[in-house]
Amino acid sequence: MKYIDIKNGPSHVSRIILGCMRMPALTVQDAARQIETAVEEGINYFDHATCYGNGKAEERFGDALKETSLKREDLIIQTKCGLQFERGEFDWTKENILNSVNESLRRLKLDYLDVLLLHRPDLIYDPEEVAEAFDELEKAGKVKMFGVSNVPMMQLKVLKKYVKQPLCINQLQLSIAASQLIDQTLYVNDLSTDMSIDRDNGLLDYCRLEDITIQAWSPLQYGKFEGCFVDSDKYPELNKALSELGEKYGVSKTAIAIAWILRHPAKMQAIAGTMNPAHLHDYCESTKADLTHHEWYQLYLASGKMLP
Repeated sequence: MKYIDIKNGPSHVSRIILGCMRMPALTVQDAARQIETAVEEGINYFDHATCYGNGKAEERFGDALKETSLKREDLIIQTKCGLQFERGEFDWTKENILNSVNESLRRLKLDYLDVLLLHRPDLIYDPEEVAEAFDELEKAGKVKMFGVSNVPMMQLKVLKKYVKQPLCINQLQLSIAASQLIDQTLYVNDLSTDMSIDRDNGLLDYCRLEDITIQAWSPLQYGKFEGCFVDSDKYPELNKALSELGEKYGVSKTAIAIAWILRHPAKMQAIAGTMNPAHLHDYCESTKADLTHHEWYQLYLASGKMLP
């Protein structure tokens, strides 16, 4: 495993994060083994959200962690709040943020969170309310560090104007096949392709300028939630390239696909949402493959992109 220090955030964090959305499918005992397996692989970062299983993921993790001998201080535990699907709204009000954190801590059986992320934009949020909530949570020792998930540049700028704490993380979709976060820069001012459309107003470069670490979700998916491109007959050239590089580095195709994300100089993290120990091992093997500049482009083009 390789580690990075997140500026204004947690230090010595694993490049691979265990995403716990699917943990409710496991028994408490199996969940405990999955947490221990992750730590054995070198993972020290665990990602949650209040909406995962409507709280069941946090609850299962909390119960499972008690069954291990792991020390709380050795783990980075993060959750996200704001998605209220049962009410049909996204909610960044002070009341909801505070209540969500209290409920997450109860379910996780923890005294504090290392990181809290605001989960997708609330269209009518009040940044002053967010600032008040963050201040209360920090003062009470309930949250150490803060960030966002799936939030665009201008909303980040507004938040940064009012929030005293640094926003150290933005969780965004990125994979070789779903590379819209980086595509527009390549195709700028090109009327021959829709890939020239600016979909995020330079969000990647803004995060780099502001020392906001990107955590890539669905790093093996194509589309939004359409499926995994590894071994998919929709991506024959990409799988051929993944296989060839996997043989070169002695790792799986999955590992090479994740290594493609880690090769980016923005020093991103990748979220592994699997509850399968063998698949998790493949994710972690990605840190053994230091792709060259040429190999990164080889994979990018094999996914169906083209140079202008």
